[in-house]
Amino acid sequence: MSRIKSCFEALQRKGRKALIPFVTAGDPQRDATVPLMHTLVEAGADIVELGVPFSDPMADGPVIQRASERALKNKVSLTDVIAMVAEFRRTDPHTPVVLMGYLNPVEIMGYDAFARSAAEAGVDGVLTVDLPPEEAGDFIAPLRRHGVDPVFLFAPTTSEERAVHIAHAAGGFLYYVSLKGVTGASTLNIEEVSSRINALRKLTSLPIGVGFGVKDADTAARLSRVADAVVVGSALVSRIEQCQNDREQLQKDLHGFLSALRTAMDTVDNVSRQTA
Repeated sequence: MSRIKSCFEALQRKGRKALIPFVTAGDPQRDATVPLMHTLVEAGADIVELGVPFSDPMADGPVIQRASERALKNKVSLTDVIAMVAEFRRTDPHTPVVLMGYLNPVEIMGYDAFARSAAEAGVDGVLTVDLPPEEAGDFIAPLRRHGVDPVFLFAPTTSEERAVHIAHAAGGFLYYVSLKGVTGASTLNIEEVSSRINALRKLTSLPIGVGFGVKDADTAARLSRVADAVVVGSALVSRIEQCQNDREQLQKDLHGFLSALRTAMDTVDNVSRQTA
């Protein structure tokens, strides 16, 4: 059983929802990433989403774009990111890690070589933002062969016909993009998200995570009522940008922010269990 599947099953038994923080590998420094990953886990992360820096991150807003720019200035490549996961695995064999990025670096490495290297390093899932599932067959096959889950995005504009195809192709969990636009957008309608998730549940038994627009503990708590996982990215990466030259303060800020989200989500989950 994959680490992602085991994680969600364990959380379900406890009546809790997954908290999935995103950071860009190599930001703000190459040697900061693995310690930050451990800090996220200590603060309550259930799954860590690690961004692969790319020169044209078209799905990302300015905050994560700048994170990619900083990481690329630090000369962080896909090979380096995989090595970071391997280093993380030396002291954390349990927390699932999902790589999120774009197809070009993977194509340069080669699908099978990437899937094999990622699996050997301890990567559990891969989300390639610019690869439509309709065109992903040649990529999904080696991922599944090496035991890596292909994670795909749903958008508010995804048709039911396409949603069926995505649900069939995906593994691990489904990532629902709660907003139209890029990462870091601001207007989030919880009722609309809830309605969309309920429709998706009719198509798949996979857990459904929600990301884009999670800026604070209150939003995370409200989303945890309707989703299986809450993904937070830009709000974390913005804090990394603010504290990029003060490693100690950075660790404290990320730990404090994520701990607040975890506490808020657990409070909601506990109330839900008591009233169920």
